[in-house]
Amino acid sequence: MNQIEDTATADPKRVRILDGAMKVFLAYGFSRTTMDDIARAADMSRPALYLLFKNKTDIFRAIAMMILSRSVEAARFALSGDGPFTERMMRAIDEAFISMMSAVVASPHGAELLDMKSSLGDLVGCWRGGLGQHIGAAIEGEAARNGVDLAARGLSAQLLADMLLDGLEGMKARIRDPEGQRQAAAALIRVIDLTLKA
Repeated sequence: MNQIEDTATADPKRVRILDGAMKVFLAYGFSRTTMDDIARAADMSRPALYLLFKNKTDIFRAIAMMILSRSVEAARFALSGDGPFTERMMRAIDEAFISMMSAVVASPHGAELLDMKSSLGDLVGCWRGGLGQHIGAAIEGEAARNGVDLAARGLSAQLLADMLLDGLEGMKARIRDPEGQRQAAAALIRVIDLTLKA
């Protein structure tokens, strides 16, 4: 996942800016937030802020990149852990997909921030690709452990991973409540688990 890197951790000043900006975006929304607001939240001058970021859109993209990178890493870690396939997959989906957005969704300006997803198309595409890669590898590993030939069933690990991600996207559009999302995600994971049984 080369385009989404957690570059924020390399520079403590960037981390401070991104953390402060996230709080301000959640409090005021994107359109009402100014560079002055962000500079104040980061406890720095506006000219110092402009040395690292050209505008608030640049900062918003950096926040998105940081969050999406951490999401993919959380999924990878959960999927590589111990435990039954369904538990590892549910942990990965919860950490990388449902919990990741809970603060944004709960914010009074969450809808505005989520609407900006279209301006992050390249980052979201890389994020989905990274998640799909890790989920596909976990599905492939489980199929091999169970002695299931997915190709003989007209399936592939990547196809199942894509189906899961498509289902989760649809679920998030229909179900706003995180607990309801977890229940729907668990049902999708159970269907895939059944496909992986000999």
